[in-house]
Amino acid sequence: MASVKTIGVLTSGGDAPGMNAAIRAVTRAGICNGFKIKGIYRGYDGLIDNEIVDFTTENVSGIIMSGGTILKTSRSKAFMTPEGRKKAYDNMKEHGIDALVVIGGNGSLTGAMNFAQEYDICCVGLPGTIDNDLYGTDSTIGYDTTLNTIVECVDRIRDTAQSHERIFFVEVMGRDAGFLAQNSAIASGAEAAIIPEDSTDVDQLARFMERGIRKSKKSCIVIVSESPKCGAMFYANRVKTEFPGYDVRVSILGHLQRGGRPSAHDRILASRTGVGAVEAIMQGQRNIMVGVRNNEIIYVPLSEAIRSDKPFDRKLIKVLDELSI
Repeated sequence: MASVKTIGVLTSGGDAPGMNAAIRAVTRAGICNGFKIKGIYRGYDGLIDNEIVDFTTENVSGIIMSGGTILKTSRSKAFMTPEGRKKAYDNMKEHGIDALVVIGGNGSLTGAMNFAQEYDICCVGLPGTIDNDLYGTDSTIGYDTTLNTIVECVDRIRDTAQSHERIFFVEVMGRDAGFLAQNSAIASGAEAAIIPEDSTDVDQLARFMERGIRKSKKSCIVIVSESPKCGAMFYANRVKTEFPGYDVRVSILGHLQRGGRPSAHDRILASRTGVGAVEAIMQGQRNIMVGVRNNEIIYVPLSEAIRSDKPFDRKLIKVLDELSI
């Protein structure tokens, strides 16, 4: 866009491995194509509080391998208010920012969409979330690294599960999506996954216990997607009540899933989508998310990326069932 001279970049919501690689890509691709780049610290809160600085290639040197985000992040309540967004817009104008690149998940891109509609500005989203729940991209930045972290943890838990002949319920993140739980269960050789896309009732749990424990196994791993009502503790307590003869333990992996050096896959994905964001701005694209589908960069309207349910391959459930006998 001829009218765009300065691009602002921020990270918002939960951190994800690969965010730094995305910041680096936006910064260097922007500068390479003649744009000024402004780094915005602490997400939308930083936009409201005027934590905005000039970014050069030196600012992003040596960060591609680092987890977290050098720009810091936040979940901004103030940005949800008209007053907060007005202040954010005024600060953008003060710094001459013509386009905004937002790296984050569903909530962050929802904020970008509302902001763009309210003030008719150019917003481009990058899918930065470990949950892999954004529609229109095969993978999100941080998902692959997190998946590998979970598998490494489960491999270690299996050692003690087998040694003590225990059932372990391992709770993983994922928000409302079961991609992490299902795929980590397959990759780690777990006996079952309990995910939002395949609700488990009493009969299913009893069938799993019958098949997985009583017939052939004295220990097992069950991966559970986090849930305020039906998390790992809920299912562990059910087994303790309904099958009191078994030794049951719970491991909630928590925030260790977010940390660590990003995998090669996440670094490449972040780099490609970061460059894609700058290219989208140059093409005059507005209010889209940059994704990768079938190894090709694509542009998805923000409204579609955040409101459409990402398809879940139910064949994966059958794969795990057959391999866990």
